[in-house]
Amino acid sequence: MKIAAIQMVSTGEVAHNLQQAAALLQQAAEQGAELAVLPEYFCLIGQHDADKLAIQEPFGSGPIQQFLAEAAQRWKLWIVGGTLPLTGAGDNKVFNSSLAFNPEGHCVARYDKIHLFRFDNGRESYDESRVLDRGHLPARFALPSRDGHTWQIGMSVCYDLRFAELYRAYAAEGVDLLLVPAAFTHTTGKAHWEVLLRARAIENLAYVVAAAQGGVHPNGRQTWGQSMAIDPWGHVLAQLPQGEGVVLAGLDALALQQWRSQLPALQHRVL
Repeated sequence: MKIAAIQMVSTGEVAHNLQQAAALLQQAAEQGAELAVLPEYFCLIGQHDADKLAIQEPFGSGPIQQFLAEAAQRWKLWIVGGTLPLTGAGDNKVFNSSLAFNPEGHCVARYDKIHLFRFDNGRESYDESRVLDRGHLPARFALPSRDGHTWQIGMSVCYDLRFAELYRAYAAEGVDLLLVPAAFTHTTGKAHWEVLLRARAIENLAYVVAAAQGGVHPNGRQTWGQSMAIDPWGHVLAQLPQGEGVVLAGLDALALQQWRSQLPALQHRVL
């Protein structure tokens, strides 16, 4: 199966971001991708965290969800819409939600980011809990590919990458592809992004595909980029350092089974 990780440098203008996402999704489809993954906050990186509140949508309706559904139908793609703000439990918070759409335009899975990022090194400060409600449940979906294999796909978002237990739970459920839409900061990405992604692939003997924000945004924030696809042996199949673009990679179901057969580490778990 061919998969596309889409890298963006989103702005504070939703219309502009959707236009850019549409062009990249079309490019992915024209290059043969069956599944395209957009980055975290593909629809908006505003001047302030609270800008998300102004564009929030109830689950099941709204212009951003309509965009994803129509794009999936138009290009006959499975699309995972990075993240968008869905209405939360309170008036002043939203969920940071990743939605999966099938080629008929139906939403088949919703994952609300569980782990909320907080970081302060004296120069940069982030605390997602100020405007986000955290999710509570993992989410996965099945994708019957043209290669004859039905891929079991586990969903996650950005900071989740640091919590190995989420991905281990997916592996225990038979997931063979892990998705990580993200907007890693330049500071933390430079230090840990690739090593964490490769670790999640190796320890779970699963493919990992990470679609990232990658560049300097109008609000001054700098994201790390390095969208990539990684095989279950930890090899980076394809990547893009910075800027907008499409990272394409082929996933091989037979090779996946061979790796798991040759090194049955998932069967050797004790704890």
